[in-house]
Amino acid sequence: MTAPTDTEAGKWDATTWAGRDTILRVVKEQAAGFYELAEVPENWESPTASGHWQVRDLVGHLVDTTEGYLERFKVTREGGTPDAISGLNQMSLKADERSSVHRDLPREELLARAHAAFDTAMKMFEDLTEDEWGNLIVTHGYMGPLPAWFYPVGQLMDYGVHSWDIREGLSMEHFLSADVADLLVPFMFVVWQATCDPSKRGDDDLQVGIKVSGRNAGNFRVTCNADGLAYEPGDIDDLPVRLEFDSASLVLTAFGRVRAGTAYGDLDMAHRFGGLFFRM
Repeated sequence: MTAPTDTEAGKWDATTWAGRDTILRVVKEQAAGFYELAEVPENWESPTASGHWQVRDLVGHLVDTTEGYLERFKVTREGGTPDAISGLNQMSLKADERSSVHRDLPREELLARAHAAFDTAMKMFEDLTEDEWGNLIVTHGYMGPLPAWFYPVGQLMDYGVHSWDIREGLSMEHFLSADVADLLVPFMFVVWQATCDPSKRGDDDLQVGIKVSGRNAGNFRVTCNADGLAYEPGDIDDLPVRLEFDSASLVLTAFGRVRAGTAYGDLDMAHRFGGLFFRM
């Protein structure tokens, strides 16, 4: 097997213009799969793998999130700065509150709002210029100022992971798409940074090597000290713990859906690392 060219690799980097068409395609595919399941009346109040949320709550969450994205881009383009909602440590609570207000809306009404918001958001993303993709800064409700490319990534996290949540809740035979997982791999270290509680590390700092396969494969040196979690690409052979993930296992582990990965070396330190994170 030959190594991918720089052009091919760039298609799997959502932060670049070269990756734009790939991520927009995959978001559309995941949204189609999500609504295929959500629109089945019998599934509407079915449990999911997203905590206590039912399928209708996931739809309500997507309405809240996507309509919020549209408003934030509008305010930014008008020269304003959108208000923050909360820090990431409160995101799960706030997202639950904001989703719950839609819980008892008629199914057809909520689905229509979700579709309308998604279609409008995708048109907005497709209309971004190459300069805007990386340089238009829009304040996120939980994460502060972020470049425009992050918002399609956010939609991929929602539609990709929550589609998995529905299938898992319905006890379907299923897997996470490689396209979803490979695109999201680079952002999982940011998720870990944002959800790390360094007070749980114990008396000593932790040093862990992470090896990931897939289109965004690589080795990463991860350190957790009193200031939080930091990471960088690099050789990991000298570290006391090495964790190996395929891309889907990394994504599902970072989002708290599974406890996956293969641990080599100091298992106690590996377990301590796994206990550092709160669920978004």
